[in-house]
Formats: sequence, structure tokens, C-alpha cells
Amino acid sequence: MNEKIRICKTTSENLDFVNLVASLDQSLWERYPEFTSDYWDNNVLEINPNVVIIYFEGNPIACGCFKKKDKNTIEIKRMFVSPDVRGMGFAKRILQELEHWASELGYTISVLETLYKQKEAIGLYQKVGYVIVDNYEPYIGLENSICMQKQI
Repeated sequence: MNEKIRICKTTSENLDFVNLVASLDQSLWERYPEFTSDYWDNNVLEINPNVVIIYFEGNPIACGCFKKKDKNTIEIKRMFVSPDVRGMGFAKRILQELEHWASELGYTISVLETLYKQKEAIGLYQKVGYVIVDNYEPYIGLENSICMQKQI
């Protein structure tokens, strides 16, 4: 699998990232039709200098990014793996790359938010050391949100 994989550190302006995030958004809208458009305000694609994309056999198939929450904490955002390559370890690899990058920049805590139907994602996050915590802003009071944290 090694020579077939390329990991790219980039920014949110990368067109492959934009396209992967569009696929992520589409999958979320399909999985959560009960959510009003108000809920998706937390999923706006912001300008971000900390994006990782995985290319498999030349194709962009997975992405994630992080943003600064405070001087010690980053928030993992926009995690996505194309459905046709799920179960091959790409989500774990994206997380590892993001955590390593954040650690190199001096961050010590990683937080993230996912939705209650994302059972596979929640399982992965717990498997790599994330624990469920009280919802943080802007997810306080949103019962569909699951917030998690890990020391990195």
C-alpha cells in the first residue's frame, strides 16, 4: 500500500480538499435529513492552513484539517474518507498526521465533534485515545453532537 499512498500537507484552498469536503457535506445531508439548515452553520469551510489529504493511486480519497481553539488546543475538522476505500486505515492515518503536525506546532490537546449516527467514527476516535467530554462551544446544547478530547 505504501507506494500507492501520498500524503499532502496543504491548505483549505486546495481544490481536491474542497471537492472532498463537498462529498462529506453531501453524505452528512443524506444521513441527517432531519437537521435544519441552521445546524450546518458549524460546518462552514473556513480558510485553514492545516489540511492533510491522502492520495491513493493518484486519487484524493481522504482529508482532514485542524484549527486552533486556544494556545494549547486544536480542533479536528472535516474528516472524510471516500466510501469506496473505507476500512483501509485512511481515517486513522489522517488523524495521526494531523495530531503529529499539531504537536510539532506546540499543541498538546486535540478536540473534535462528530454526530451521534457516526458510530464508525466514534469507535475509531475512541480506539486511538479520544474520550467523550461535555460539549464545548459552539456545540453546547446540541444533543446530536458528540464532543471528544485527547492529549497529543
